[in-house]
Amino acid sequence: MTTGSPTPAYPTSAQPPAQPRRSRLRTVLPLALAAWLVLEIWLLTVVAGATSGLVVLLLLVAGFVLGAVVIKRAGRRAFQNLNEALQRGTASNRGGGNGLMMLGGLFLMIPGLASDVVGLLLLLPPVQKAVSGYGERKLRAAAATPGTLGDAFQQARIHRPDGKVVQGEVIRDEQ
Repeated sequence: MTTGSPTPAYPTSAQPPAQPRRSRLRTVLPLALAAWLVLEIWLLTVVAGATSGLVVLLLLVAGFVLGAVVIKRAGRRAFQNLNEALQRGTASNRGGGNGLMMLGGLFLMIPGLASDVVGLLLLLPPVQKAVSGYGERKLRAAAATPGTLGDAFQQARIHRPDGKVVQGEVIRDEQ
């Protein structure tokens, strides 16, 4: 998107402004995913060595089927809660656990034993309550802190080349 003003030319001796540092999440997330993948493969090989490959295959298929059933059930429950709330004409906050149930079902469907354990834990009501409380606190903190997720949903911003931020909207005259 352009702002209509020319880009400033930097003198040959001057350096352009330094880029901001990468966030910690962007640095740690790929490493955490790689470690999770190594853990899953290691656990599958340990179980296959202790039993047989057929047992591992049956565990993976059972996890996938159980995850599909959980997601289907949570989706039906969420739809019923929404339908009841619409019939009463009130907003219902009972659907929060359904999202965590769907996430647990998704973890069950992902091949691996560690993801199955996480998925089964997310199906337990005390764990759901703790995770939802933690998530609500984090979202409230993110909404109150400028420059984070909450700030991203405020309004579209146009950045000028001199670094100033102009808030507004674009109006186009169609001919």
